[in-house]
Amino acid sequence: MDLVPYIAALSALCGLGLAAYFYRAVTKESPGNERMVELMEAIQKGARAFLHREYRWVAGFVVAVAVLIFALLDYGRPWGALSYLLGAGFSALAGFIGMDIATKANARTTHAAIDGAHRALPLAFRGGAVMGFTVAGLALFGISACYLVFVEWLAIDDAFEVVTAFALGGSSIALFSRVGGGIYTKAADVGADLVGKVEAGIPEDDPRNPATIADNVGDNVGDVAGMGADLFESYAGSIIAPIALAAFIPALTLEDSPEFFVFPLAIAAVGMVASIVGAFMVRAGDSLEHHQLAKALHRGTNTAMGITVVGVVALCAVMFGDSEIVDHWWGLAVAVVGGLLVGYAIGKVAEIWTSSDFRPVKAIARQAETGPATTVLSGISAGMVSVAASVSLVALGIGIAYWGGQQTGEGLGVYGIAVAAIGMLATTGVVVSVDAYGPIADNAGGIAEMAHLDPSVREVTDSLDALGNTTAAVAKGFAVGSAALTALALFKAFEASIAKEGEVLSLDVGQVEVFIGLFLGAMLPFLFASLTIDAVGRAANKMIEEVRRQFREIPGLREGHPDAKPDYERCVDISTEAALREMLIPGALALVLPLVIGLINIDALGGFLAGALVTGFCLAIFMANAGGAWDNAKKYIEGGAHGGKGSEAHKAAVVGDTVGDPFKDTAGPAMNILIKVMTVVALIFAPAFV
Repeated sequence: MDLVPYIAALSALCGLGLAAYFYRAVTKESPGNERMVELMEAIQKGARAFLHREYRWVAGFVVAVAVLIFALLDYGRPWGALSYLLGAGFSALAGFIGMDIATKANARTTHAAIDGAHRALPLAFRGGAVMGFTVAGLALFGISACYLVFVEWLAIDDAFEVVTAFALGGSSIALFSRVGGGIYTKAADVGADLVGKVEAGIPEDDPRNPATIADNVGDNVGDVAGMGADLFESYAGSIIAPIALAAFIPALTLEDSPEFFVFPLAIAAVGMVASIVGAFMVRAGDSLEHHQLAKALHRGTNTAMGITVVGVVALCAVMFGDSEIVDHWWGLAVAVVGGLLVGYAIGKVAEIWTSSDFRPVKAIARQAETGPATTVLSGISAGMVSVAASVSLVALGIGIAYWGGQQTGEGLGVYGIAVAAIGMLATTGVVVSVDAYGPIADNAGGIAEMAHLDPSVREVTDSLDALGNTTAAVAKGFAVGSAALTALALFKAFEASIAKEGEVLSLDVGQVEVFIGLFLGAMLPFLFASLTIDAVGRAANKMIEEVRRQFREIPGLREGHPDAKPDYERCVDISTEAALREMLIPGALALVLPLVIGLINIDALGGFLAGALVTGFCLAIFMANAGGAWDNAKKYIEGGAHGGKGSEAHKAAVVGDTVGDPFKDTAGPAMNILIKVMTVVALIFAPAFV
């Protein structure tokens, strides 16, 4: 068992090696003509400028939390603070690397699309794979290093609490990156769409639109860097939660049952190897049909899942087959595989409700013929129905995982739930690759439009982009499904940590403190969503005013006069300033409220976390799927259905997509981070509450 952390670290380095290989493979491709290179560099410049400014702002907050950990907690001096800073640093690094390759892969994907989808899709996927394997590699290597240093080499007191601080570091960056990046990208997107497509009647990504560069920059800082930090946090949290939980289960000790402490690292190592194999299975033909492209892209995910299932079963047989405290070695295999399959099923639910191949999106497109109101109503309805399906699947997954844990040994049911969350995210490398592919394809389409390439190139990139919206929804399904299970495991670890300090956490809803906390927790996701959506609205309003001003004051801009040049940089500045200013309050709420409530009454904190977990999960699913459905309904109409581009149905669908943008790319994805950040904060600062 002593070798498992080393093997996990080695597999992480292999993942990082693959990321480097794909980075070289992408950058050696041609970025196209001079105009395409100019656009690529403008997008890259804007994305780098935003991330540099965002990280400077967040750095102050990260240092403040590190000081708080150092000052309030015995194990925070200095190890807890160091672990926290390491998690934050690795998360920020993963986001920056992903943004860097995405802004280099976009023009290269556009150029490859000249030859067809068979070249463009693998190239965009490889760009996404740099992000995917950087996220998974840095997270797994960081956790393995923390485990080796703090648990095995130094054997410090409260070592597992120190390892948990790594997750909080990743969560801190993820929360601000998701919120800040989401506000940036949606402010630009809404401004570009409403003024350009609806008012001016010009195509999406038309170079006459002053907000189009800001829109393409936003794809990278929100959907790549923000998403990467999000999945880094989800992946790291899913690995750390069962390790932290094992430390508080009385039947388990590091001396007598070390396999339970390193088992999460072993699952992650198997998933990393499976993801590496799966990444090489993504190939595409010349067909632009959605299901053919989806089949090519999902081949990698499906291959990785199959290898992971076989690997986990073999792993359990080896690690638990001869254990004296285990009743049935296959129990945890059932839990992990069950989590993997439920995560896949949640992803398929997201695909059904967001893909134009299925009825919900087609129904929304049909409703667009009667105007924006019915478009919005049908999207809300579709998102709500998808919540019922996803919650049912999560409940099934929790039941299966708990049963599997109990079959392993009495009192290990919650441990089974914790490792099921790793099952959902074991193939993070390839899942994030497929997700990050989407923004690259979207940028490629924008460059094709702005560089005035042949319409056949835009047809290829639009096909890839439509698939990207679906794959993004699938990845969000995996992330939010694992969030529910991970948060539950962290909550149980928090409860055990309180018991270790001599207190008993009460969750009796008849107790007034618990009841108040429950209501406050149920309220917070709605408040959080309101703040982030309102922030998008305010920032978009400034963007709309600026785009209108330029159309009004720059002669010949709307008409496309060759001497009329829009001021792209002003729009980039508007999105940047708004995002940085607006992200602070929502981000701070998630970290400050658990601390304040915990210091007042610990039972109220228990109710608060429970309420936030349930409503946050449901809101995340609703907003992600409703937003994805509106987006693909618009693209379905743009493909020629219900009158095609420029029709009244198209204008209504653009309004629906505008409503859905902050749902699926700002408020929704941040929900799963919100519920985990608060639970991790409660666990880490538990000794200060009693």
